[in-house]
Amino acid sequence: MLASDEHHPGTLPVQHMGPGHHAFLCYDDDAPGWDVLAAFVWSGLARGEKVIVFGPPRLTEAQVRSRLQEAPGLLVASGYERAQLELSSMRELILPARRFTADRQWQRIVEESEAARDEGYTGLRTYIDMGWVADLGADLDMMMDRERRAGHLFTDGFYSEICAYDRRRFPEPVLEAMCRAHPQNLLPRLGHLRCLHREGTLHVIGEADLATHGQFTQALDDLLRTPAPPPGPLTVDLLRTGFLGAESAAELVRLLDRVPAHRPVRIRCSERHARLLCRLGTDPAALDVAG
Repeated sequence: MLASDEHHPGTLPVQHMGPGHHAFLCYDDDAPGWDVLAAFVWSGLARGEKVIVFGPPRLTEAQVRSRLQEAPGLLVASGYERAQLELSSMRELILPARRFTADRQWQRIVEESEAARDEGYTGLRTYIDMGWVADLGADLDMMMDRERRAGHLFTDGFYSEICAYDRRRFPEPVLEAMCRAHPQNLLPRLGHLRCLHREGTLHVIGEADLATHGQFTQALDDLLRTPAPPPGPLTVDLLRTGFLGAESAAELVRLLDRVPAHRPVRIRCSERHARLLCRLGTDPAALDVAG
């Protein structure tokens, strides 16, 4: 795990990616975030967005299509048929130019965004495997400069982008810098859970299910043992939690029952999670429900 990845303030599961997000994804095996990519594609199609996938250059379009077809096949297939989902490459995007420049890429993304608007899509989202850097013989410094200065593409909230980095193909300092440069940082796979402690708040990011229940329980215990926490109530923040299983929700209810009166715990959550917690006996006064 990258040091900057572990403490990135914008860490979230891919299911929580929204319009205007510019996210970093780091993977380190021969499956380049396929589950994350499939979820990203599926969400975009379901939301009525145009989706363009710039897959790993070492794979053919047929190979990328086959991998995507494995998860939710019918929706992905219909996306191809309607031309809502496209597979492309950085080489194709920048044509007729053959040399990558940030200005040329930005121009083409703006053009694709305008075309998506004209065609009635609710947004444009792209997944860009950064293997294109070696494929085009591009300069790393140029690529890093592009990533740092790309904010203007996202200001109106229509366009969103995942930049996926294969850990084996980039130096660690580059990955660290790029993780910090992106406003959002994606969990590396579906079903993952990350628990971050910050100043009396436990941020629960990802899936709190049976597979991660032990990790979730340990994080709650660690919150109560926080040495010299700041004054005021402790907080469990579930706003970046995807699935909250009944076992983990029940553990939260038990936590509220055993905290000392002088250090209450508040739970910051969505309406969906609030309904589950209330059904299990949580006092609504202990909940801070986001609108």
